[in-house]
Amino acid sequence: MRQPTIHSLFLLIVSLYASLNTATADVSTALLAMENQQNPLVLVSTSQGEIYLELFPAEAPNNVENFIALAEGATEFTNPNTGEAIESRYYNGMRFHRVVPGFIIQAGSAAYNPLGLQVGLLDDEINADALGLNLIPALNPDGSFADALNIESKQDFHGEILTPLYLQRNISDFDEALSRQYQTLETLQGLSVKSVYENQGYRYDDTLLSRPIERGTVALANSGPDSNGPEFFISLTAAEWLSGKYTVIGKVVEGQQVMDRIGSTAIDPDQFSSLSTLIYSVRRAN
Repeated sequence: MRQPTIHSLFLLIVSLYASLNTATADVSTALLAMENQQNPLVLVSTSQGEIYLELFPAEAPNNVENFIALAEGATEFTNPNTGEAIESRYYNGMRFHRVVPGFIIQAGSAAYNPLGLQVGLLDDEINADALGLNLIPALNPDGSFADALNIESKQDFHGEILTPLYLQRNISDFDEALSRQYQTLETLQGLSVKSVYENQGYRYDDTLLSRPIERGTVALANSGPDSNGPEFFISLTAAEWLSGKYTVIGKVVEGQQVMDRIGSTAIDPDQFSSLSTLIYSVRRAN
């Protein structure tokens, strides 16, 4: 008989605690707070308390389906050490590994999964026109950049606007950039926030509904266009500069005080901290 591993014992303890911790959970007020009670309601049970999320399958169908499958143990993984198939509830036993007070709380990175489980990536599901990004000029009349772009330095300008624009226009060296500077300026003056993001590689779907990232929004963290995995964040504030670059999958409908409690202590993702909040379980509640 194979002996249980430390990880499997840990996850068993977490699951037992979660079942006790959520036995008296009040789903009724969360249901009342939902926009549509037909949407999935997900309970995130943590060491700080419970957070209820309403997910939006009509707005990000593939990514919502993937999130639920990971949470419910419907995704089959391969043990990175043995190659054996594993069935596991992906988020159980993980932590909020990155917390920026007043900004976001973040969890779900494969780098912090207790079993080392790896997950494939999905495309973005965003409608930039529904967010109005096609109507926001990248440049303000005074020559400054739109707040939505969050350009704070010359380095930001070069990395996020100028370099992608040069690549899009096949400008490959300094002399060519200099000779076409007035043409480039004219192009810059005609850019919208949407077109800036498209130059960065984002592709949008105008058949979807999309909403901006506001306080309580749940969205998927990424490393650039079309790189959505299991990692998600909850925004602690309205963050217009994130809208259009991160796929929104839901919002917090109950447990905002828990969200804020988690978000009150900064957690550096590069350093383990005993102060980071543990996720006991993520599961469907309706």
